[in-house]
Amino acid sequence: MHRRSFLKKSSITGLAIGFIPASLFSQEEEFTVEELMGKADIDLYGEGFQAQKETCDAFMAMKAAAYQDGIDLKVVSGYRSFDRQEAIFERKYQQFTDEGMEPLAAIDKIIEYSTIPGTSRHHWGTDLDIIDGYPKVEGDVLVPEKFGPGGPFELMKQWMDDNAEKFGFYLVYTDQPKRRGFKYEPWHYTYAPVSIPMLTAFRRKNILALLEKEDFLGSEHFTTGFIKNYIQDNILDINPKLL
Repeated sequence: MHRRSFLKKSSITGLAIGFIPASLFSQEEEFTVEELMGKADIDLYGEGFQAQKETCDAFMAMKAAAYQDGIDLKVVSGYRSFDRQEAIFERKYQQFTDEGMEPLAAIDKIIEYSTIPGTSRHHWGTDLDIIDGYPKVEGDVLVPEKFGPGGPFELMKQWMDDNAEKFGFYLVYTDQPKRRGFKYEPWHYTYAPVSIPMLTAFRRKNILALLEKEDFLGSEHFTTGFIKNYIQDNILDINPKLL
């Protein structure tokens, strides 16, 4: 992915990076389909995780600030390629159908938390799943209750609520009761100065046509109506600050 001219270099100073309003991105260079769908060979940065440079720099600044407050921000998932997302989707589809689920029911179960390959925000190198590395946690760490009252990541979530937006990071899938699509993910943050223009570019594409060209396990059951609903509910029904 080429450095976009509308982004200034971030520096790891420990100071908050001010959020850049979406209106400033009206002249951004168009992103390619391959970049947006996780099929491009892009430059990635980070130790223990991968993200594009602006996202990585902003996260490291936020991590330094959180460390001063006793929080060890740790990325458990960053950039994911199309192939990686395809493997996740197919593994879950195989598991659920082997357990006796009908194909459409299995797909509905998958998209409670996992995206259809080619539509993941993790393809962009802007989105990170973040936890606190200090608490000792057993089992799956990406469970909403672990970020709530009494959970091991409660303090981290409170810190992020108070500070993340100062560094350009916004929660994507909020706990607003009327929000549709993916369930609440208190760990999933996006670096808005880059992801907002990428989402804008993705919305300009014919996503329906792009998905109809893909061929992976379970995709034969996608209908036009299903994909249209998926676009509206799962891709676009997110934190309104990111639209």
